[in-house]
Amino acid sequence: MKIDILLRSTLAVAVFCSVSLTAQDKAPKSAAPEPTPKYRNASLPIEDRVADLLARMTLEEKVEQICGGSRSEMQVIDPTGTYTTESARAILQRWWDPDLPFTPRKAAILRNGVQRYLREKSRLGIPALFMGEALHGFMEYGSTSFPQALSLASTWDPDLVHQVFTAAGEEAGSAGAGQVFSPVLDIARDPRWGRTEETYGEDPFLASRMGVAAITGLQGDSFLINRHHVLATAKHFAVHGQPEGGTNTAPGNYSERIIRENFLVPFRAAVEEAHVGSVMASYNEIDGIPSHINHWLLDRVLRQEWGFRGYITSDGDGLQMLTNTHHVSANKAEAARLALSAGVDFDLSDGSVYRTLLWQVQQGIVPEVELDRAVARILSTKFRLGLFDNPYVDPDFAEKVTNSPEHRALALKAAEKAVVLLKNEKNLLPLDASKLKTIAVIGPNAEGVHLGGYTRQPAHSVSILQGIRDRVGSKVNVLYAEGCKITSAPSDWHGWFTNDVKLIDPATQQDSIKAAAETAKKADVAVLVVGENESTNREAWAEDHLGDRDSLDLVGAQNDLVKAVVETGTPTVVLLINGRPLSINYIAEHVPAIIEGWYLGQEGGTAAANVLFGDANPGGKLPITFPRSVGDLPDFYNHKPSANRTYAFSTRKPLYPFGYGLSYTTFSFDNLRVTPAQIVNGGTAKVSVDVTNTGSREGDEVPQLYIHQQVASVTQPVMQLRAFQRITLKPGEKKTVEFTITPDMLSMLNLDMHRVVEPGVFDLMVGPSSDQTKTIQLTVRGPNDETGKPPAPPGTPSKPMAMIYPPSPSCGRRNSENLNSKSIRSRSSKRTRFPNQLQSLFANPDLRG
Repeated sequence: MKIDILLRSTLAVAVFCSVSLTAQDKAPKSAAPEPTPKYRNASLPIEDRVADLLARMTLEEKVEQICGGSRSEMQVIDPTGTYTTESARAILQRWWDPDLPFTPRKAAILRNGVQRYLREKSRLGIPALFMGEALHGFMEYGSTSFPQALSLASTWDPDLVHQVFTAAGEEAGSAGAGQVFSPVLDIARDPRWGRTEETYGEDPFLASRMGVAAITGLQGDSFLINRHHVLATAKHFAVHGQPEGGTNTAPGNYSERIIRENFLVPFRAAVEEAHVGSVMASYNEIDGIPSHINHWLLDRVLRQEWGFRGYITSDGDGLQMLTNTHHVSANKAEAARLALSAGVDFDLSDGSVYRTLLWQVQQGIVPEVELDRAVARILSTKFRLGLFDNPYVDPDFAEKVTNSPEHRALALKAAEKAVVLLKNEKNLLPLDASKLKTIAVIGPNAEGVHLGGYTRQPAHSVSILQGIRDRVGSKVNVLYAEGCKITSAPSDWHGWFTNDVKLIDPATQQDSIKAAAETAKKADVAVLVVGENESTNREAWAEDHLGDRDSLDLVGAQNDLVKAVVETGTPTVVLLINGRPLSINYIAEHVPAIIEGWYLGQEGGTAAANVLFGDANPGGKLPITFPRSVGDLPDFYNHKPSANRTYAFSTRKPLYPFGYGLSYTTFSFDNLRVTPAQIVNGGTAKVSVDVTNTGSREGDEVPQLYIHQQVASVTQPVMQLRAFQRITLKPGEKKTVEFTITPDMLSMLNLDMHRVVEPGVFDLMVGPSSDQTKTIQLTVRGPNDETGKPPAPPGTPSKPMAMIYPPSPSCGRRNSENLNSKSIRSRSSKRTRFPNQLQSLFANPDLRG
């Protein structure tokens, strides 16, 4: 979302006051005291409390519940004396400043002050829902900054990710926040896109496992969310991760089949498994329909098919884009009608779009029942969070838990497990400090702390240079040379906030590069820290704030720097700090050791040093493919069989494939078997493999299971990840890893868009990466013992017999409209396709604002 909306609205207005703090005061007061209203009775069901409160609210109060904004109207009652209304408003006016020293304790006190005013002075005492960001840690001053999302995906460890977001949720909730806009569940299938770093990579299954882990960590294990957790928001719904041209907010025009089989997978898991409380609509359009007004997406799929019970929020300025960018509405009033009708419940910006609903409902243009529906969902969320019963937090606890020693240790553990070893020729790594006199640390990413986007200043952070110095102490001489600059922005995480960034002319960096080469000549080994930074790889929310690129090569003069250092003959290690896969062809060919770190978080320097010197053994795996050039795109591993033609004078083989990652030890995969080798449709099987640590160090390996159906009625990807498990083995230790093959793993969308298992032969592929697998076959037999397409009876078309499993995505497993199943299953039913939702809305000229 745009930074002016994010920092001045989301983290200031919506965070501190998601409702107007004066509208309730202006409502008429009751002359005589009344018995405790039902909505104040914590023993009643949430539905009853919402109904009672909704019936008491004025139209103005209802509208304010679904609008962001109202910063200037915020008021506080602070018994600690820390804030007055004026000083609190002054803090919010500076919220755009990334270095604003707003401690967790003060944040908790301020939010308590707002809640106290609402509880004691407003007519109905409706609490505020404070919102914030938590992409890889709570985005507030002093909070723990964990590795960026793409880096967390490299751990291939959902349990660890759950721990990370449990910590992030505790820091956010303890400071008084009730909701965070995380996780990002977009499938990143075009790394030109600057928001690739925010995702869990290119694979739907991996993203779904990481997403479920993040959501359950943030929200906790129960439906009711306590003050040590927060409501999660699955974003951006949907088809946001492969925009046309790789540019942010561009259309995602793909078929329904591609959308369901890929982009919707992690969102469905978020709803059905993790019970996510909120979903954010995406900026892009699908088949001409912007997501913010897409009835098929927001209602048909999300609510009717999946049974989503939470509320849908717009993205920052997403409603304004309906008028200013997409041109599907003439003005804000029409944008409000279209979005509310489609199911967007909250206006996450300045509230100016949904505030038009006040007069539109008054004039009968918008049915009040539509407004009530959205308000009820917001109120239900506040009841789920317990805000009506106890909206306050403990400032002392917020100060104690934020960036605590336990959270710092967790950040270090996550960073170490995220590191991916791409190359280690002649076992250059790990470095032996006892055999080194001098180390040269070189590169534009060595000295600054690089955290990635959606970050504030953590209470503690370590750069790569500082981490190496701390690790070797006085025993090894550490030399440093920047080598070259990349952009005009600050060379650390602050660059994410900087507008009008300029690329530094490589020609101006040649003297600095020569100096770096001279530094390398003085060393026994050189560690080159290159890649990208937060000003070159980020969310592009405006023409003066870009982050998408038309090249995946190293930016600026970095390649010249690498060549100069390599040509000195000094053994060289490249440590990549970046937010997307890069086309590092020269490095891959000429540098003996390469480490991918992405953005490793506040403890990144310590983690990198631990890996470089062997205190930690890298075991991460790539969650996204490394292409040789931007011309290889799209290059995701789970492509269709026909996408196999080689380029003239080149290759389609990626530089580094999905799931790839080395270790300082070695592993073998043996004795792959499946039991039984044949199952009936709807049955299960178990596939097992023996994994042995054949090296001399303890290390982690990630056995990965991929599946491909040999013959199907609809083309299937060449392979699809269906299971994985990160394991730790001591030298010589063997472990049998077992995966259960379920019908869901074997299922597909057939010609009628029903999810089925078709009888046939399935290749089960197991190995340490997508390009290193062993294969065994599993046969699935149908009810008549068929194993594929049976001979057709005379006069009938040939079609494989299939078991529908689970119920079709088009049939609405929890269908709130109780639609006729026959019409839903019919291939001609328009309700299961992309409908032209705008046709009926535009047919009546009286509905235009």
